[in-house]
Amino acid sequence: MDMPPVETTESNNSSMISTNISMMDLMFDNRRYRVTPETPDIKQLATDLIHNYNLEEPFFVCDIGQIIKKHEAWNLYMPRVRPFYAVKCNDSPLVLETLAGLGTGFDCASKVEMRKVLEIGVSPTDIIYANPAKPRSHIVAAAEQGVQTVTFDSHVELLKMKRYLPGAKLVVRIRCEAERAQCPLGMKFGVNIEDATELLNAAKSLEMDVIGVSFHVGSGCMDPPVFYRAIAEARILFDYAARELGYDFSLLDIGGGFPGNTGTSIVEIAGVVNNALEDFFPQGCGVEVIAEPGRYYVAAAFTLVTQIHSIREIKSDDITRYMYYINDGIYGSFNCIMYDHAIVRPEVIGIRQSDEVNLFECSIWGPTCDGLDQVCSSELLPKMEVGEWLVFPDMGAYTLVAGGTFNGFPLPKVHTVASAITWNSLKDVMKTLAFVVDDVPVFPNSGVGYNRDAVGWGCVEEAVIGRVVSHFSNETEDGQLINLASSATSDDESSISSSESDEGQSSPTEEGVIEENNF
Repeated sequence: MDMPPVETTESNNSSMISTNISMMDLMFDNRRYRVTPETPDIKQLATDLIHNYNLEEPFFVCDIGQIIKKHEAWNLYMPRVRPFYAVKCNDSPLVLETLAGLGTGFDCASKVEMRKVLEIGVSPTDIIYANPAKPRSHIVAAAEQGVQTVTFDSHVELLKMKRYLPGAKLVVRIRCEAERAQCPLGMKFGVNIEDATELLNAAKSLEMDVIGVSFHVGSGCMDPPVFYRAIAEARILFDYAARELGYDFSLLDIGGGFPGNTGTSIVEIAGVVNNALEDFFPQGCGVEVIAEPGRYYVAAAFTLVTQIHSIREIKSDDITRYMYYINDGIYGSFNCIMYDHAIVRPEVIGIRQSDEVNLFECSIWGPTCDGLDQVCSSELLPKMEVGEWLVFPDMGAYTLVAGGTFNGFPLPKVHTVASAITWNSLKDVMKTLAFVVDDVPVFPNSGVGYNRDAVGWGCVEEAVIGRVVSHFSNETEDGQLINLASSATSDDESSISSSESDEGQSSPTEEGVIEENNF
């Protein structure tokens, strides 16, 4: 059940403008963070959301702090390798905006992904169009948008580039597969070294500019030594291109395959990569090294929260088993089971968390009428009741982005949180997002801040940008809404108008809807 709308007013010289935004909209807006004073406890936060807003639909909780930690670890263990985030993995605006603020590049597979990244202010030079087989219209879109770095692995693709993107900076993709990977890719993309040399010969005859080599060992790589073999093979191609064709390659793309689930680490892979780079592409050789991590950044940042809506009790041979039906399944967020070979594990929240003794065998099923819509075939859980909730950690990779609404069941919304420390580290680089500080929205880099007295805690006071214009209402203990709105002077409004103009944002409309880059 949605909370009542929150009213705020802004005054200017000509009119009073009213904006109605429900607190539910604030909590589940995919362009807002909620800032918390401390590092968020995801299970407790999920429990609070369920109780405070009487939720029944599934939802995600995204902890942006997890993405920050992954980025810090990447820079620590592989400082020479610049990450180009694989947008296909999770294209949430919050994820893209955060990573752009951190300075990553982006690996895009289509014109839609390129547009999403460009719309948040990313330079075309920070994009690699890393789909080796591209539709004509997507190549044209890349040309129109200024994206030039493109991968290829066939002669046909070379001819398309020559016709539709003649100024492309081409990267030939070779095949070097991991012996064990969650999602192998070699059967579809990449060529061996012999075929790659022929492609380079053809590119030279077409007077196309080839600038480097790429490979992808497979998504979710479990064979770290493969990176050494792949980098060694890339060196062979670098040498051939220089010796035989006069190319001066300047880019090595080591692709993806980096683990991201809770408890995993890139330390082992990083050690292999660093050793290979030292052996074949030493510091100062003039070659830029990039990678295409996807699940590494987002897998652990997202937790899915689902409700049990139906239960069947199965008795056989004096053993009782339970079938739990939840409100998300393989046609929604759990499509990762089918397409990403994911193994998901449920966890209980609330009063069941303390019950570690009385466990029963159960299976977990999605909400659709398809008999294949099974999430877990065999788990041990406390005896659950209808209306109780299960959470699934490590659900940020290849989930929402590939989900559908079969049988009319909606995809979950995302509630995104960040600690005050995380928010402080990001505030100056965010361009289009709004933050929600203790249920009060804050618009970074737009001239609108928050009032410490209204919010009730001051640990992020120094992070505020600009002057206070208005506040969305907060709740009293009995659930009623109190108005925390404050008026701005004409000077304040003038300052804000100037700031919005600088950022390419519009003023409030006559209907009272605040528009900020489609926010």
